[in-house]
Amino acid sequence: MGTSDAVVVYGATGHTGRFVVAELLRRGFTPILSGRDADRLAPLAKEIGGGVEVRAAAVDDAQALDRALAGAAAVVNCAGPFAVTGGPVVEAALRAGIPYVDVAAEIEANASMFATYAERAARAGTPVVPAMAFYGGLGDLLATAAMGGSTDADVVHVAYGLSGWHPTEGTRAAGRVSHERRAGRRVRFRNGALEYHDDQLTEQDWPFPEPMGRRAVLAEFTMADVVTVPSHLDVPEVRGYMTVVAARDLAGADTPAPEAADASGRSDQTFVVDVVVRKDGVERRATAAGRDIYAITAPLAVEAVARILAGDFRVKGLASAGAMFDATDFLRSLEPHLTVETPEPAKAP
Repeated sequence: MGTSDAVVVYGATGHTGRFVVAELLRRGFTPILSGRDADRLAPLAKEIGGGVEVRAAAVDDAQALDRALAGAAAVVNCAGPFAVTGGPVVEAALRAGIPYVDVAAEIEANASMFATYAERAARAGTPVVPAMAFYGGLGDLLATAAMGGSTDADVVHVAYGLSGWHPTEGTRAAGRVSHERRAGRRVRFRNGALEYHDDQLTEQDWPFPEPMGRRAVLAEFTMADVVTVPSHLDVPEVRGYMTVVAARDLAGADTPAPEAADASGRSDQTFVVDVVVRKDGVERRATAAGRDIYAITAPLAVEAVARILAGDFRVKGLASAGAMFDATDFLRSLEPHLTVETPEPAKAP
């Protein structure tokens, strides 16, 4: 078990990895830069300065991964496709006895993580938090907060209001892997299970809070929430929605990668995540709004690491964000980065 303030960032040179490294530095942690390509890691270390350590390791080299994690307090895996990196890096974390957090948005990779490593992480007593990111983590926290202490509902709606979506190369690579694993089919969560289907997506309107307002969305546009939310909440159906403009950007082969609009590297993309939980005809809503879906992943992942290392977590093993942490308190801690609206806690009878 690591005892230092050093946190390994695997995939540190990627778009999201760089945001995570910067957030660790801002929070007073010591990042250790890791990934598959030493030639890409070295320039980033020089850019950061201060003697930041580089530990290159390929995912198919268990000994190199063990050396990369040696003496660290935790590891954040930012290297997709997570279908390739997730297993080897979490196994190295379990061997080292240190917490593992990743930012995977790949549905199948997240489902595999829960299916393969839940028992091992529980036996080791090591916290493992998959999908601690904009997709999967934020929606799960909002759904859990909207439940108001209840653990069951009839349906959870997760609507993504993105002003646009300029995907990174990592996003495109992960999408190709997921497309291949599904044989081109779509996925949704119905009747308590993932279903693969060939149905066409339908367009409808979603009443996002102002200032975004009512927007056209694609229904059953499924993201990682279909794994994280039902992993700990008794919900037979999780429905996803995505603004049409963002879905078209993502599908466009010529849509460019995100461009920095300020010194922090954030783009000018804005978003609203609107979660509605319905139970017995009653709806409860939780909403978060902010800027840049890739940049916001960094405070989500780093806050998770900080809480785990401080002992402020609920599961000694593998769990999603909503199960691992106090969802409402976690969301409030992100308010420098997000505007959050959650329902008042349900009153005791």
